[in-house]
Amino acid sequence: MKNKRALLVHPEISRTKYNFAGIIDNEPLELEYIYAMLKDMGWEPYIWDGQVEKQPFRSRLAELSPAVVYICGRTRQEGFMKEYAKAAKESGAETMIGGLHAQRCYSRFFTDYIDVVFTGFDVAPIRDHLRGDPSESISSMCWKKDGKWTVNKAVPAEINDLPRPDRNYFYQHSDRYRYLELLPAAHVRTSYCCPYKCSFCLRNILNCGRYSVRDIADVVDEIQGIECENIYIIDDDFLFGEERLREFIRLIRSKNIRKRFVCYGRADFIAAHPDLMQELKSIGFYYILVGLEAADERYLESYNKRSDMEANVKAVSVLNEAGINIMGMFIVDLDFTGKDFRRIWRWVKRYGLKHAAVSIFTPEMNSTAIRSCRDRLITRDPAHWDYLHVVARPEKLSVRGYYFYYHILLIRLFLRAWRQGIYDFIDYGFFIKSFINNMFRFGG
Repeated sequence: MKNKRALLVHPEISRTKYNFAGIIDNEPLELEYIYAMLKDMGWEPYIWDGQVEKQPFRSRLAELSPAVVYICGRTRQEGFMKEYAKAAKESGAETMIGGLHAQRCYSRFFTDYIDVVFTGFDVAPIRDHLRGDPSESISSMCWKKDGKWTVNKAVPAEINDLPRPDRNYFYQHSDRYRYLELLPAAHVRTSYCCPYKCSFCLRNILNCGRYSVRDIADVVDEIQGIECENIYIIDDDFLFGEERLREFIRLIRSKNIRKRFVCYGRADFIAAHPDLMQELKSIGFYYILVGLEAADERYLESYNKRSDMEANVKAVSVLNEAGINIMGMFIVDLDFTGKDFRRIWRWVKRYGLKHAAVSIFTPEMNSTAIRSCRDRLITRDPAHWDYLHVVARPEKLSVRGYYFYYHILLIRLFLRAWRQGIYDFIDYGFFIKSFINNMFRFGG
């Protein structure tokens, strides 16, 4: 190998402003794990995050001439991942692909300009490959020999084996990583996979479907050492296991850690544990993101949510009473009529939900959901898998009609937020104008 420089890449989300960049920008935690491991191996790693970098990728690539380029991303970033891999291969680097999209859709990266695809959360296969272990012996890896691809079996990662992330890149760009008004916001992961089986979500089958959790004392020790007052716990569901949460609270208090926290949690758990929510508030929990999903019982049942509307209503009440901001997340289904869009709006107003996010139902690639509506797909462009585009034909509305009602709902929610004085750091005029324009551009 000509050198031991490695460029770790997270592409931009999109190349338009209609992507909520500057509202939620995520620390490249996956790359920081790999960075720490490579540094320990004697490599010279660098991170390039398209969300924050001003130097173009090709310029950075030419400047470093790395031996290895590793690129990760989600479905909507597939085009950028391939673009950067092609440029890296032309520069003479070995090209590697990883991340959430590659776990399930690895064959989409079987090209002549990509050398290796990693299909798990574990960083050890990257280490094993770079130190020259036989490719046949490395799990969770797809590799190419003489132009032919071999798919080695994916195995679940044990999250406690992860190195501590090296956050130097985050500290250098701390003015850019945020969750809404919380700036900067550092990421912490305490588990892999989700213990629930909602039908619309792929999270519960990642990591080979195995739920793996970190020792909570190790989590708190990591949090204590992070030079950032805002911590975004990015588990698919952090509010799982009452005993573990109470130990987390105890340790945060015993170490006198004073930070603000963001996490995901289920409505039924929140509704059943109002006292625990008060405790979480007392140690700094600021936002809890809750998948309310629907304003109608029948959708919760069809999504296999294993919760109900009563739990949704109570969860909003419990968190409002505790003083924790609830970010209620809804799905607008493909069989919606105008009445269904209005029902979500009325529900938000009726139950005093200040923060709401609405996603278009998007059947994930290589999933049961996409197979069931394959004949209704209206696009195959991965960039449209951003939960802002309709990718399959609606059942009861035209595509244009569906976008019309969707953007009316977004405009109402944004105007409501503006009147309440939240998100005062964003350009409301730009987003509302974008929503209006997209009502007539079919989502743009």
